[in-house]
Amino acid sequence: MDRKIEHALACAAEIIHNSRSAVALTGAGISTPSGIPDFRSADSGLWEKYDPFEVASLSAFRYYPEKFFEWMRPLARGMQNALPNPAHVGLARLQKAGFLKTIITQNIDYLHQRAGATHVLEVHGSMQTLTCTQCYRQYAAAAFSGPYLDHGIIPHCPDCGSILKPDVILFGEQLPARTWLAAQEAVNQCDLMIVAGSSLEVLPVAGLPMRALDHGAHLIVINQTPTYIDLRADIVFSMDVAEAIPRLVRAVLGD
Repeated sequence: MDRKIEHALACAAEIIHNSRSAVALTGAGISTPSGIPDFRSADSGLWEKYDPFEVASLSAFRYYPEKFFEWMRPLARGMQNALPNPAHVGLARLQKAGFLKTIITQNIDYLHQRAGATHVLEVHGSMQTLTCTQCYRQYAAAAFSGPYLDHGIIPHCPDCGSILKPDVILFGEQLPARTWLAAQEAVNQCDLMIVAGSSLEVLPVAGLPMRALDHGAHLIVINQTPTYIDLRADIVFSMDVAEAIPRLVRAVLGD
């Protein structure tokens, strides 16, 4: 079996070497090795314990923001304490070496950037900033994270006193327009997409691999569970991303 994997790694490395505008699409599975739970796993997913429309929808936030912040607090603390894992580091290495142009991520944990990646499109938003729900001023989250994480104090706008909303995309909320347009443009121009740690179940992001294929790009999928696009992929690694990506990077960089 390992011989088959080594052959697949060699083939994937060749595709990467021959590409000129590769992009990666990453999901929650790339951060689970860092201790951040995903949302849909049968045993440990967050939606096994919570109804997303009760705690993480835009309407729920508007009517009962306290419930959202109570739910979000342990997750935010986990993200703050998490460290990039070998999968994050591996993609950053590929980017620095010139083999990966853009990372499109569904994650809000900032771990790609902390691993050294530079061109990262966060299509589901980020925990790094907050926006006032009334005057729309934006603030760095770091100024409010201590009181919130330590004491559960909900952040309020220093200017008008209204509640600050983390700049993450909730159910019922549109994706950030500029970021989403940039992601679509990157996919339109790519000749290779690497899907890493995403089950490809959440639209519209789940449609990006099909868009890449429609433009003639190669496709490599790295995910422990099957995805709808596996049959169209050049190569599928049904492996933990924290194992597969470092091996793939070694095959590409020859170290």
